[in-house]
Amino acid sequence: MTQDNGSSPHRVVIVGGGFAGLYCAKNLGGDGAIDVTLVDRRNFHLFQPLLYQVATGALSPGEIAQPLRGILRREPNVTVLLGQAVGIDPAGREVLMSDGGPIGYDSLVVATGSRHAYFGHNEWAPNAPGLKTIEDAIEIRRRILIAFEAAEREADPERRREWMTFVVVGGGPTGVELAGALGEIANDTLRNDFRAIHAPDARIILVEALDRVLPTYPENLSRSAVRQLQQLGASVRTGTRVTGVEEDGVLVDTSTGGKRIPTRTVLWAAGVQASSFGRAVATALELQTDRAGRIEVGPDLTVPGHPEIFVVGDLAIAKQPNGKPVPGVAPAAIQEGSYVARTIRRRVHGERPKQFRYRDKGDLATIGRLSGVADIRWLGPFGQFSGFLAWLMWLGIHIFYLIGFANRIIVTVRWGWSFLTKGRSTRLITEGELLPPIRTPEPPA
Repeated sequence: MTQDNGSSPHRVVIVGGGFAGLYCAKNLGGDGAIDVTLVDRRNFHLFQPLLYQVATGALSPGEIAQPLRGILRREPNVTVLLGQAVGIDPAGREVLMSDGGPIGYDSLVVATGSRHAYFGHNEWAPNAPGLKTIEDAIEIRRRILIAFEAAEREADPERRREWMTFVVVGGGPTGVELAGALGEIANDTLRNDFRAIHAPDARIILVEALDRVLPTYPENLSRSAVRQLQQLGASVRTGTRVTGVEEDGVLVDTSTGGKRIPTRTVLWAAGVQASSFGRAVATALELQTDRAGRIEVGPDLTVPGHPEIFVVGDLAIAKQPNGKPVPGVAPAAIQEGSYVARTIRRRVHGERPKQFRYRDKGDLATIGRLSGVADIRWLGPFGQFSGFLAWLMWLGIHIFYLIGFANRIIVTVRWGWSFLTKGRSTRLITEGELLPPIRTPEPPA
């Protein structure tokens, strides 16, 4: 795979413009010996860690997304294509596209990420939207706001309680952050906006099948997260497994038996599965995958028998020296994408590639205004803390990694204004069904 003088550039195709794919493309930019093509179904890079803030009205979609062409416009050897990859021809070294025009490659980087999974119950999806795309976020925002509007109009007490009950399924970082944001919306943002209902009376229930929330964090931080959620009015139910999702309720199984939680708003933050393109790659290469469809890769992030194919990000199972898998978080994806770029450069220029080494920078989760938990493992015993300091660190790190200088400024100003006013400026119902189904309309007072 050495690039000879006068020969054609080494063709690199990157499928997916998330953290791993984008940072791979950026680090390959400017090398005349390499020709890069980045393919994505969307024309923008989405900063997924802040997606829940769009879902809860704190930010607008354009503030956490940046056009891929704009990000890479200064890299003359990088071409961005809007299209959908549907499979590969490993023998011919081509990526198969939905429009029929294959793209040839010398090195292929698969970085298509994951989507939410319902553990074999896809019929739950219409009543329990997940949070992976901007469309998901807008739909969740609509459902949250519609619920309060419906409760204001609904005179039937039982129906009103259903509208005022919010169930978040999954106690990982996304679920904890969603539940905390809902608590802020009910207790601060909408406190004085309604007349027939008292917004802080909303019931927010976080359901987790395991014995504690944030299971990848130390136990003391899991307990701290629960306390902070409770201060926001959220109820945490661990050891509770969802067995059914209906239009007006959630069925759960606990140690004391089955129960039903009446609710009209269920938000799904439990489980992920590989993208459809990732599964197509595994099938074409006859690779084994785990139950989520992820592909195990070697120390150089390539798949067995195909050193020209890299799999990175949420789609990959990459092992650390201690045998533990690299976590599916944004910093890991950034490191993997940057590593693959360096490896391809070394191969092309006749240098010996190095093995991937993941640098664990720790975990952060925000729970609400001035609340959060942090596990910064490289700080040792001083790296576990919660509350204001964790919240402040979370803000700083997310601003730092946000793509685009203008977006950083806008988000900083918005967060500052929200902090002072306790408001959320993008509380708009703009998509889908705009009026809730009311059983017994209540006349104005």
